[in-house]
Amino acid sequence: MSDVRAIDDGSLALAARIVKDGGLVVLPTDTVYGVAASPFSAEAVSRIYEAKRRPRNKALQILLSSTDDLEGLDLYLPVPLDRLAKAFLPGAFSPIAVAQAGSKLVTLRDEMNGSKTQAVRVPDSDACLRTLRATGPLACSSANRSGGQSPQSVEEAVAALGDDVDLYLDGGPTVSHVASTVVAADPNERDGISIVREGVIRAAQVRAVLQGAEGGSLNA
Repeated sequence: MSDVRAIDDGSLALAARIVKDGGLVVLPTDTVYGVAASPFSAEAVSRIYEAKRRPRNKALQILLSSTDDLEGLDLYLPVPLDRLAKAFLPGAFSPIAVAQAGSKLVTLRDEMNGSKTQAVRVPDSDACLRTLRATGPLACSSANRSGGQSPQSVEEAVAALGDDVDLYLDGGPTVSHVASTVVAADPNERDGISIVREGVIRAAQVRAVLQGAEGGSLNA
């Protein structure tokens, strides 16, 4: 039977142990519920794909409690994603960071230019950030079977993933079923970015921030 618990000190300590031991945890974000695991364990990350029935060519995000976590993961945000992150994070914005040589993340993706990249996000959710401070950064994807609707409640997540998950953290309903907006740096594209996936934050909003920053400093 699925283990569903409210978010408190006890459940967060349990979540941290589960993540450390390679297990799966479902947690609320500011957009949808996500299924998460240690981003340093290939076996744990494989469990996310297996639980979701997700094709391996689809990348996972890394949830952070702060952009300050990037340095410890040997990741950095290239221009102009660093400016966009100041405007939209915490929030439903997932910039694609670039990995340095020492990164131990098992979720990195190889790019054609030889670099390795990783989408990251700092959710604008007290419950999620509290969880991340307990567990550390997490590899994450929406807590549904691949192709299904992203869950807005822990009940929907349990209905989708059932006993494939070790612990469900109940933070109440999220705002919508719409996921975050994923953006990559691309010097060959308009404004130096490529909108990989349009979500809560519309593409026009992202580009408006960059266009407003062209003549001066960005107000975050």
